[in-house]
Amino acid sequence: MKTNTLLFLLVTTLSLRAESAGKNGEPEAASHALSLGEVTRAVSERNPAIREALRRWEAAKQRVIQEGAWDDLRLSGTSRVRRYVDVPPNAFTDQMVSVEQAIPISGKNRVRAQVAAADAITAFEQVRRQQLDVLTKARSAYFRLANASAQIELNRKNYQSLAQIAEIGRSRYEVGTQTAADVLMAETEAAKLLEVRRDLERNVATEQSQLNVLMNRDAFAPLAVSEDVAVRHREFSITSLRSSTLSNRPEIRVARARIASGEAGVRLAQRAWIPDPSVKVEGQRYNDTGQSLSEFDAGVSFSVPWGNPRKYSAGVTEARANLDAARAALERAETEAIGSLRDALQKVATAHHHVELFGDKLVPQMRQAFQATQLSYESGKASFAEWIAVQRNLRDMEAEARMHLTDYQTALAELESVVGADLNLFPSGNPS
Repeated sequence: MKTNTLLFLLVTTLSLRAESAGKNGEPEAASHALSLGEVTRAVSERNPAIREALRRWEAAKQRVIQEGAWDDLRLSGTSRVRRYVDVPPNAFTDQMVSVEQAIPISGKNRVRAQVAAADAITAFEQVRRQQLDVLTKARSAYFRLANASAQIELNRKNYQSLAQIAEIGRSRYEVGTQTAADVLMAETEAAKLLEVRRDLERNVATEQSQLNVLMNRDAFAPLAVSEDVAVRHREFSITSLRSSTLSNRPEIRVARARIASGEAGVRLAQRAWIPDPSVKVEGQRYNDTGQSLSEFDAGVSFSVPWGNPRKYSAGVTEARANLDAARAALERAETEAIGSLRDALQKVATAHHHVELFGDKLVPQMRQAFQATQLSYESGKASFAEWIAVQRNLRDMEAEARMHLTDYQTALAELESVVGADLNLFPSGNPS
């Protein structure tokens, strides 16, 4: 009688703990469950890292205008304050005004503008890379959050199943057809599920925090996601993806922009041999005249670079070395991009194989095995331990199948980041 009372109290305690975990452990649901498209759009519009990169790009575009402009007009003026010697009339000027303007006949300003334009392209590609990385993080966090929520629901169903098994075992123990060890085994398995649920709830909180941060929201703000995104499997053309990667990947575009900058740097170093003249006009007024302008002069001045050939030759050599380095960087970027593409495709293919294997074969077979074992146990052909073991294997198999689906979705998101283009796999939230 004491044993029956103990078992009854144990079952009741576990049930109350499960209900308490469901009420207090699970995060507060948001008033509106966000879809993947809404999360993507919110991240694209609000993420601080993307906004920071956009502002840097705007600043880089203004640099192009500055570098292409002429040098500022120089205006100077002098006036006599006091003269300590006696001089004849009109021997010295009392006032002088001059205007000087450098004329960029060498076109250095235009070449500098081309360098700045290449830097602006680099800043724009950094915006794209920031967008791709942030969207990949957001989508991956979304999929992991959906997975954790689904795992909690699966955990709840398994707990109910174990509670029923424990109840059956307790009923049989009371009539003497089953041992107390079998009942305690079922209760232990149920307690383990509560332990797993706590870890799953922590995962939910972690992914909620990451999504809120990426959407520039308070990390403690309630957040819920809608049902999983149905991702239809696609057979990717390696040739098409290679071409798209080489055309769209930001790192490759940055490398090409740096080559353009290096070519402009060579032209700028070569034009450094050509001096830009400065035209100067000057008006003077002498000390003993009633005219407002006594003398008007004009002149031209320019630097003489030909007297320092080592300096300018070294500049040309440096620019050419930088250009060669940029070309080598492009080759490295293309090689690394193709390597990353192959790894991403292999990851997608492996994850999809696991999804199909578990969804079409392993999980259905394990469910059939569980049902068969349950029937065998009810007919006395299988032991209680065998029934519990098969139930545990089914639970692990279903959880692993759900995890493989998340891995597949995440691999697809990473593939888009590697290629650097929208493959139309998910709802798009990129700004125009």
